[in-house]
Amino acid sequence: MTIDPDTPVDWDAELADLVEPTPVDTAGDYSAPKHADRQPILPKWLRSTEAFKAQMRWAAENAAHRAGYHAVRLPLYATRLIARSPRGLGRVLRGWLAWMLDWDGRQVVRSAVAVSGDGMARSQYVTLADERGRRVGARLRASGLGVLVAGAGGVAVLASPAWVQLLTAGLAVASLGAVGGRPDAPLASSAVVTSRVARLHSETVQQALLSIGIAGINRAPKSIGWPAPIQRDGAGWRAEVDLPPGVTAGDVIERREALASALSRPLGCVWPEGAPSVHPGRLVLWVGDREMSKSPNPPWPLAKAGRVNLFEPFAFGTDPRGRAAPVTLMYASAAIGSIPRMGKTFSLRLLLLAACLDLRAQVWAFDLKGTGDFRPLQPVAHRYRAGDDGEDIEYALAALSELHTEMGRRTRVLRGLPSDLVPESKVTDQLADNTQLGLCPVVVGVDECQRWFEHPEHGEAIQAICEDLVRRGPAVGIMMLFATQRPDAKSLPPVISSNVVLRYAMKVMTHTANDMILGSGASSSGIKAHQFARSDRGIGYLAGEGDDPQIVRTHYVDAVVAEQVVTRARAAREAAGTLSGYALGVEQDVQAGPSHDVLADVLSVIADKAWLESIAERLAELRPAYEGWDKTNVSAALRPYGIVPAQTWLTDSATGKGANRYGVTAEAIRRAIAERDGKRRK
Repeated sequence: MTIDPDTPVDWDAELADLVEPTPVDTAGDYSAPKHADRQPILPKWLRSTEAFKAQMRWAAENAAHRAGYHAVRLPLYATRLIARSPRGLGRVLRGWLAWMLDWDGRQVVRSAVAVSGDGMARSQYVTLADERGRRVGARLRASGLGVLVAGAGGVAVLASPAWVQLLTAGLAVASLGAVGGRPDAPLASSAVVTSRVARLHSETVQQALLSIGIAGINRAPKSIGWPAPIQRDGAGWRAEVDLPPGVTAGDVIERREALASALSRPLGCVWPEGAPSVHPGRLVLWVGDREMSKSPNPPWPLAKAGRVNLFEPFAFGTDPRGRAAPVTLMYASAAIGSIPRMGKTFSLRLLLLAACLDLRAQVWAFDLKGTGDFRPLQPVAHRYRAGDDGEDIEYALAALSELHTEMGRRTRVLRGLPSDLVPESKVTDQLADNTQLGLCPVVVGVDECQRWFEHPEHGEAIQAICEDLVRRGPAVGIMMLFATQRPDAKSLPPVISSNVVLRYAMKVMTHTANDMILGSGASSSGIKAHQFARSDRGIGYLAGEGDDPQIVRTHYVDAVVAEQVVTRARAAREAAGTLSGYALGVEQDVQAGPSHDVLADVLSVIADKAWLESIAERLAELRPAYEGWDKTNVSAALRPYGIVPAQTWLTDSATGKGANRYGVTAEAIRRAIAERDGKRRK
C-alpha cells in the first residue's frame, strides 16, 4: 500500500480491507459453496447462564468494592478539599477579575497598536477600544448585581438554622477545593487499577508475523489471509489468520516468545493455536489482557455442592478466554504428563474427586510418589495405596489381577444381555444404575506410573494387565488414568499411550515427550506443550475431549477443599449404600494375595505343553478363583517368574488341525518352580 503524505488516509477503511475479504458475487453461480458461518446475534455472556451470572457477579462485586473503598476515605477527601480551598478561592477571584476587566480584550488592543504603529488607522483603534469599553461596562454592572445578590444570599444564610449554614459552608469549601486541585494530584485515589491494553489490529499482527523470522511469511506477506474480523473474545482479542502456503501454525507456535516480543505483550498473554480441523495453515491467535497464570482461577463449581455423572461432562478447567472446559471420563482412559511441580498430581486428583461425586463409581487411588497427595480420597476409595515399596507393588499387582478378572466377568455379563439393552456392546448409564449387574464405573488413578512399569520383578506383569485394561476396559466401565513426570516409552508404554483417549500435557521439555502424551504428530501439527513457561502451572493442552486440542487451566483444589469434597461424597455414599473395599476396611483378599500356588496349578493342568487359552480353561475348572481368566491373565501371572510365552505347535482338539499359538511348556514351569524355591543347582 502506497501512502501519499499529502492525502489523508481513512485508516478504518484500510483496516476493514485487511480483515474483511472483498465479497465475491456468486448469485448466478450455482456451483459456488453456499455454507457460511453465521455470527451470533447475542454476545456469549448473554447466551450462557453461567457467563451471565459471572458477569453480573463481577459488576456487583466491583461496585461494592468501589463504594467501600471511597467511603472509608471520605475524611481524607474532605481534608484535601479544605486544604485546596484557598488556592481555589484565588483562582475564582483571578478568573472573575480577568473576565470583568476583559484582560484578554485589552491585550488584543495593545497588540494591534504594537503591530500597526503609526500606520494604523485611527478609526480601527477607536473601534476596538470602544468595543472593549462597552464590554467592560456591561460586565462591571453584571458583577455589581452579582455581588448584591451574593450579599443578600449571605445575609439569608446567616439568618438560617445552623445546619443550613454548615451545609452552605461545606458546599462552598468543597467547590473551592475542587477548583483548587492539580492534575497530578487527584482528589480521590483509584479503587481499581486497570491496565489499558491496545486493541489488536491486523496491521499489528501482520508486522509481528513478519518480524519473527519465518521465511515463508517474509517471502509472501500479501498471502496472509483474514478469514474473520479480529474481535473481542473474553478477556482478550482473537485473530484468525490464514498463513502463506507452506507455513503451518506450528511454525508460529515454535516462535511464541518472539511473537510476544513483537506484539509487546507478556508471554503469558500470547496464545497461538492451530486449527487442524480447518487446515494446518490456519492460526488462531488469542492475546489476553492479562497473563493467564496471573488471572483469577475460578473455584471448582463442584467444590461445595453438586453431583457428577461420569457419563456426562463435568467441570475440569477453563480455556484462556475464561470459558468452561469440561471433560467426559466415561469410556476414556487418560494420560497426564509434565515435568515436576507443574500440577500433574493435582490434575489427576481433580479427576478422581469428580469420580467420588458419582456415587456409583469405585475409586482406585495409587500414589506411587508416596507423599500423601491422594490421602483425602481414602474415606471413599475402593482400593488405596501410597508408596512404591515391595509390598506396595505386590498389592498393586494383586489389585490389578482382581480388576482384570472383573473385566472378564463384565464382558460375559454384557454378552448375555439382550441386544436392545446393549446396542453398542458397552456399559450404559442405565446399566450402571442396576446394582444387580455390578457394572458400576471403575476409575483407577495412578500417579508416577513409571514406578509400576519399571519394577524389576513385577513390572512386566503389571504392564501386561494395564495394557489390556486400557484396550478393553473402557467399554465395560473401567477407566485407567496414568500420570507421570517422565513421559517416555519406558515410563508410559507405547501400547498405553497410543490407546488412551484423554490426554493432558502441561510443561514438558521435548517434542518427543509432547507426542508421547498428546499423540504422534501433535508437535508437527502445532500442538506443543513445550511452549509453556515454568510459571504456567496448571496450564496444559487437553486432547481427546473435543475435535481439536485446547489449552486448559485446571481448577485449583487444595487438600483442604479436597477433604471437604470427599466428606460430602462419603456421607452421600453412606446414605446410598455404595461404600466398598478400602473405605469399609474390606481388603484382606487383595493384601493377602492368592492362597494357592499359581505355578503348581498351571503345572497340574498341562502334561508336556499347552496353549495359554487352554490353560485358562483348565484352571477355571480346577479352582473357582480362576473363573474369568483368559490367556492374558495366564501370561501376566507367569511373567513375574521369568516365563515368557512363545509360539507353540499343537493340534486343535476342536478342528483336529495343527496350529501355532502362544503357549508354555511343562519344563519351563518346573524350572521356574525350582528357581523360586531355591532348589535349582548352579
